[in-house]
Amino acid sequence: MPGTTFDLMLERIRYEGAYATRQRAEETLHAVLTVLGQQLIGDERVDLAACLPVEAALTLTAQLPTLEPCNGWGFVSNLAALTGGSPATARWDAGAVLATVAELAGTNLLDRILAQLPPGYALLFGRAELIQAA
Repeated sequence: MPGTTFDLMLERIRYEGAYATRQRAEETLHAVLTVLGQQLIGDERVDLAACLPVEAALTLTAQLPTLEPCNGWGFVSNLAALTGGSPATARWDAGAVLATVAELAGTNLLDRILAQLPPGYALLFGRAELIQAA
């Protein structure tokens, strides 16, 4: 999917999320990228924006990063509050969008993004989250 168009990205999200319409997929994309844009900073933010179609990159970069990043559950809660949905629906929406974003970003950039974010994001991007025993 690298170098994909916005339309192809939306079709992929529509498929991943089993959304009935392209409009629903687009609304979901913008909501998830709004919340993600509040979490990412630095080179990872810039590099991710460069991997996305322009319409998606503008949504991501239009957000001001928060001073206190939230964990994965906080991300889902913030998304649910933004969309007015339930945490279960927000988790589904995050997975549909972030799986597509992960594919566009590639393994190396996704590793860097996950290293920057607090715990709980790997599953949202479709990856197992490994935790070291104390």
